[in-house]
Amino acid sequence: MYHLILDDIRTPDMVYEPIQAKEFVVVRSYTAFVNYIKKNGLPKYISFDNDLGLDENGKLAPDGLAAAKWLVYESELDLKDLKFHVHSANPVAAEQIRGLLTNYIIFLNREQL
Repeated sequence: MYHLILDDIRTPDMVYEPIQAKEFVVVRSYTAFVNYIKKNGLPKYISFDNDLGLDENGKLAPDGLAAAKWLVYESELDLKDLKFHVHSANPVAAEQIRGLLTNYIIFLNREQL
C-alpha cells in the first residue's frame, strides 16, 4: 500500500517529517489523482491540498474537493478504512474535504453494523 499526496506545489517533506515524506507518491492535479488511483488502487493514506492552480487554458483547475467528491461519488472504491489528512491552507475548502470524507466513512462503517 502506498501514500498519496495531492498538491500542485508542495513536496511531501514540506508537509510531513522527512521519514514520513519518503512514503508518498506525489500527484499534481485532479486528473493525475484520478488516473493514479485507477491504475494503482486506493492508497493507504491520502493527503489533500485544495487549490491546485490553473489548468492549461488558464482557468481554475479542478481542486482537492473535486478529488474527494470523485472518491465518494464516482470511484466505486471501498473507502471505509481510508486514512486521510487535509493540508490545504484554504480553511473553508479544507473543512469541506474533511467533512465530506469523514461523514462518508462514518456512514460506510455504520452500514456494516
